[in-house]
Amino acid sequence: MGRVLVIGVSSRRPGVIEPPELVGVYEIAELAGVSTTVVSNWRARDARFPEPTAELRSGPVFRADQIQRYLKRRSKVVAANVISTINLKGGVGKTTTTAALAEFLSAEFGKKVLVIDLDPQTNLTTVLIGEKKWQKLNGDGHTLATLFTDALKPDGEKPEFDLSATLQTGVSPVADVRSVDLLPSSLDLIDVQDRLGTMSTGRFFSNNPTDLLRKAIKPILNNYDYVLVDCPPNLGIVTLNGLRISGGYVIPTIPDVLSTYGIPQIQKRVGEFADGIGQDIEEIGVIVSKYRAASTVHQTTVARLESDPSLPDVFESVIPEGNDVAAAAEFVKSQTLRQKYGYSGRFNDFRALAEEFIDMVESKL
Repeated sequence: MGRVLVIGVSSRRPGVIEPPELVGVYEIAELAGVSTTVVSNWRARDARFPEPTAELRSGPVFRADQIQRYLKRRSKVVAANVISTINLKGGVGKTTTTAALAEFLSAEFGKKVLVIDLDPQTNLTTVLIGEKKWQKLNGDGHTLATLFTDALKPDGEKPEFDLSATLQTGVSPVADVRSVDLLPSSLDLIDVQDRLGTMSTGRFFSNNPTDLLRKAIKPILNNYDYVLVDCPPNLGIVTLNGLRISGGYVIPTIPDVLSTYGIPQIQKRVGEFADGIGQDIEEIGVIVSKYRAASTVHQTTVARLESDPSLPDVFESVIPEGNDVAAAAEFVKSQTLRQKYGYSGRFNDFRALAEEFIDMVESKL
C-alpha cells in the first residue's frame, strides 16, 4: 500500500509541526516496529483494531491517536484463531469434520468456539441446531444471507441484518457441548453470491464485497478462542469473505484423485487473494476423512499427499469411514460426545484430530 501521512501545523505555535493526525499502514508498521503484513493481519483478525477514517485508492488511513491507543493495549489483546475449512468438491466430510472440531474443542479442551456457516447447503447449521429451528431463523431473516443481501440494497436503505438475533449461542445437540455458538447459513446464499460482484463500491471505495463478513462480526470476533468458517465448495465472493477473516485454512478430503485434485488450485487462489489484501493466510493442513485402510487407492493417495512438498501438511490423525461417522452428521440429541460419535473408536479418532488441530494452528499462526 502507498504511504499516506497527513500532518498539521499548529495555529498556536506557528512553524511547529504537530504529531501526525492521520496515518497509513506503512506508518503504523513503523510505529509498532513490525512489517506492513503484520499490520494488515492485525486489522483482519483483531476486532479492536480501529476502523479507517477513509478508504483511499492508496489504502486505508486511520486517526493517529486511535492507533496509538491501540498499540498501547496490543500486548493485552488475545485474538481468536480463525480457520476456514474448504474443498472444491462436495461430499468429502467437510461438514462432519467442522462440526466435530467445534464440539471436541468445546467439550474436551474447554475452548469457546464460533462456527460460521457460509455454505448455502446449510448442512452444518442443521447439524448444530436442527431443521426446525433453522426454518424459523431463515423465515425471520436471521441468517448470514441477510447480511449479504443488505450489501446489495441502494445507498440509504435500512439494513436488516441483526447480529444479536442471528448469533445462536450454546448450540449442538450434545449436552456436554456448552461453548459453541453459530452464525447460520441459508439456501438464499446461492442467489446472493452471483450478485455480490455487482455491488456499489460506495464512498471512498469503502464497500468491498469480500469485507462484508469482517465488518459485521468485528464486535464479537475476539470473544472466542477458535472461529471455524465452513466455506462453500467454490472460491467465490462468499468464500473470500471467510478467508478474509481467517489466519489459516484446512482442507478436509477423501483420499482419492477427484477429491484431492483441486488442492493446488485452492493453494494458488488463496495465496493470490492473501497477497492482494496484504494478509497471511496459512496452510494449516489436509485432513483425511472417510479413510478406508483396505483401499489401495486411499493408501496410495495419502502417501502421495504426504510426499509432495508443494502440498500442505497432512494431519496424522485420520477419520475412517463408518456408519457411526455418517450418523454424527444428523441432529440427534445425546448427553456425551461418546454417545454421539459411537464407542467403536470414532470418539478417539475425532479427539485426536482436535488435539492435533490445536497444535497445528498454534504452531503456524
